[in-house]
Amino acid sequence: MSFTAEQDSLPLLYQDEWLVAVNKPAGLLVHRSRIAAEARQFALQMVRDQLGRHVYPVHRLDRPTSGILLFTLDKQTAQAMGELFAERLVSKMYHAVVRGFVEQHGHINYPLKEELDAVTDKQARTDKAAQSAETDFLTLQQVELPYAVSKKHQTSRYSLLQLSPKTGRKHQLRRHLAHIRHPIVGDTTHGDGRQNRFFREHFNCHRLMLAATGLDFNHPVSGERVNINIPLPEEFQRPFS
Repeated sequence: MSFTAEQDSLPLLYQDEWLVAVNKPAGLLVHRSRIAAEARQFALQMVRDQLGRHVYPVHRLDRPTSGILLFTLDKQTAQAMGELFAERLVSKMYHAVVRGFVEQHGHINYPLKEELDAVTDKQARTDKAAQSAETDFLTLQQVELPYAVSKKHQTSRYSLLQLSPKTGRKHQLRRHLAHIRHPIVGDTTHGDGRQNRFFREHFNCHRLMLAATGLDFNHPVSGERVNINIPLPEEFQRPFS
């Protein structure tokens, strides 16, 4: 699911008197940013207009990542929900299509230096030590296609992964998978340009193949367990069908 300028609402996944979750399309910013001054629509404003009331973001998804985005409906719940995220009491699940055949399951423990933006992080320190970063992965499907995307191989291999980040570093999943040499398809910063071009031309896929597909946590007010899940985006299934 990719964002189109004609879109004026987002699919509601969960709502009660304190929380609301939507399915954010790839290409839509969560809120205004100097990094993308050309953008005119944002998930925060769209959900506010959709509900007719203020909403408060408690986590973020990168612009090219689609999937579950959670807001609260008041500041007190935003603070409580933010503490759950900070204390790593929210289980997050993602799915990604990556280059190559990945082992069946594994754990990536690779510290990451903070990625600084030239526009918004001009005053930030550049000598900070790398921060701990951990990701679990599980391989769900694999496929070998009869196309020589790389000059080294006559075929091309891809894996569909389920990802569970244990920390929340900037671009953690994209950087971790690039680190183990299985970059996410469609990643124009950490990925493989030849694979990205192949997916655009062969599958008409023009997005980052990363989606936030699950959130699981204890409700900050009622204490009840909340489990929000969405199906795998249709684009992710094309190479494996």
